[in-house]
Amino acid sequence: MLQALREKSSGWIATVILGLLVIPFAFFGMEQYLFQRSETFAAKIEAPPTWWRTAPDWWVVRKAFWQKEEISVDEFRSAFERVRQSQRASAGENFDVSEFESIDNKRRILELLVDERVMRMSTEREGFAIGDEQVRKAIESIPDFQVDGKFDLQRYRLMLASRAPPMTASQFDEQIREDLKQQMLTRQLQGSAFVTNAEGQRLIALLGEKRDVSYAVLPAPPADAAPVAAAEIASWYKAHPEDFRSPEMVTIEYVDIDGAALPLPAAIDESSLKAQYEQDKARFVEPEQRLTSHILVKVDAAADAAARKAAEAKAQDIFKKAKAAGADFAALARQYSEDEGSKEGGGDLGWIAKNGQMVKPFEDAVFATAAGTISGPTKTDFGWHIIQVREMKPGHEKPFEEARPELELMLAETARERAFNDLTGMLVDEVMKSPTTLAPAASAAKLPVQKLGPFARGQGTGIAANPAVIRAAFSDELKQNRQVSDLIEIAPNHSVLIRVVEHTPDRVQPLDKVGAQVVAAVRADRARKAMDAEGEAALARLKKGESLTTIANEKKWIVTNMPGIPRGAPTPTSDANEAYFQVSAPAAGKRSPGKILSQDGQMIVFEVSKVAQGDNSEITPEIRANFLRELAPRIGEQDALSVGKAERKRMKVQFAEDRL
Repeated sequence: MLQALREKSSGWIATVILGLLVIPFAFFGMEQYLFQRSETFAAKIEAPPTWWRTAPDWWVVRKAFWQKEEISVDEFRSAFERVRQSQRASAGENFDVSEFESIDNKRRILELLVDERVMRMSTEREGFAIGDEQVRKAIESIPDFQVDGKFDLQRYRLMLASRAPPMTASQFDEQIREDLKQQMLTRQLQGSAFVTNAEGQRLIALLGEKRDVSYAVLPAPPADAAPVAAAEIASWYKAHPEDFRSPEMVTIEYVDIDGAALPLPAAIDESSLKAQYEQDKARFVEPEQRLTSHILVKVDAAADAAARKAAEAKAQDIFKKAKAAGADFAALARQYSEDEGSKEGGGDLGWIAKNGQMVKPFEDAVFATAAGTISGPTKTDFGWHIIQVREMKPGHEKPFEEARPELELMLAETARERAFNDLTGMLVDEVMKSPTTLAPAASAAKLPVQKLGPFARGQGTGIAANPAVIRAAFSDELKQNRQVSDLIEIAPNHSVLIRVVEHTPDRVQPLDKVGAQVVAAVRADRARKAMDAEGEAALARLKKGESLTTIANEKKWIVTNMPGIPRGAPTPTSDANEAYFQVSAPAAGKRSPGKILSQDGQMIVFEVSKVAQGDNSEITPEIRANFLRELAPRIGEQDALSVGKAERKRMKVQFAEDRL
């Protein structure tokens, strides 16, 4: 028997079978059986090899030859956190954590990472490379690494060390290299885009096109009071479930801690008022002020010695004229001053105090000039100033009795703020002892526990309209654990503690609760269809050659004739304007009809009788050049997007949303 098995296993049939078994092992690998693989990617991108760009998407070919790149979960999380920080900084109090954490938003950010990686892979596959000199210049141009506009090596190293996690110079170099590589193809496409003069003229003519239009807005059909069958109601409800979805809602209880509602402190004693007066005495001193006018002769910072000397000579000449008997300083300022802000007002600068608001040489000159006199040219970074001091208001120290009301108010507010801080501190301590109820904390503070809701996002009133309260109320932590929130500040010296007591997730409402809404939706749909049918019938008649005026007279519609309507004019609606420019230009003596059911529910039937192209002769060469210059990068951006989409179609992308 063993001999028979040996003979059969050594024949040509056995050899063929063994060969067939070897093939899958060659591609799967023994590691599939010997080792347990652990995938860690958030997204995997596979592309055919550059030497076989038309390689089929067969498993065997893809496994053996295709190029593979992975976006790791760590890479995704780093990008996700960068976007979070950016959006939090821009949105401030309106930043919604739960919305940002949604799977749709995570997928959107991952899609952007995939697009970036696709462009980088395409750049590499086309043979583009980034040299060390390009990397160095890119790093040196980053403002965070500059001091006084120049790259600073010490600041560069410090900034890298302070990152989370810290980065070495070589790691950062590689990151910049990859970023430049990713952007290279896009920049090349944007930089190479251009618009010919013929294309530019055609686009200008197209954008400047005007059309003569006649239109009629069909009257709304009479209210539909016909009964709606139960089967029709059920069918509509089944086909449009999202229209009857109720939003997520919460009901909260809260304790409102308003510093302004706290009782006023007891009368403040005299000694405390006087001590505060002495401490803040500088606040009650009004500095000396001078009513000032000036004439400015500007000197450009880049001016040569001759230009500077000429400006000084001009200033001296004006100064002599201002000092002459009977001279009108205001008239001279209106004639000679180069300060556009004060020239028309005769050089008037108002009351000036010695507080650093003016540049020092100017301020020093003002306070060295006696009231009713004019000082000679004073040099500042702006140029030469001829200064006139018209009046002087001496400094004044407010006595204690005069400052008393302000001091009393200040100390009362300080005492109230201290009481507010003490109260909130006590409340937080009580909440820490009983984190799932507000009653003990409210009782200790002698404040009521109030209730609000149910309310949906953006539909609350009172404190439920505050963004910080909304974020907390709809956070997973408070909805699931039903614990008291941290102290939420809604205004200075005004905070609340909240607790979610009821939570209703968003859901499709049952038919028995939304029956009336379904009936209204069915009737609205009937009205839309009736209006569309009437518009379609009118359009059919227009296409047969009847005029809009004839149809309107029969139907008692009002026709509006609008010659020369430009693109974008909302006549009568913006989507109607778009429809006017979508129909073909009419042949001579003919009209091009159309209809549009606008977003606001109006049915508009129209006909275009004339098309006038934009006149290029009305456009100046400068405007045309600017238009072409701005248009080219936009075309380049579209080219880059098209290339990115085309490249991605050639690749296979696999997402792992469960790891996000």
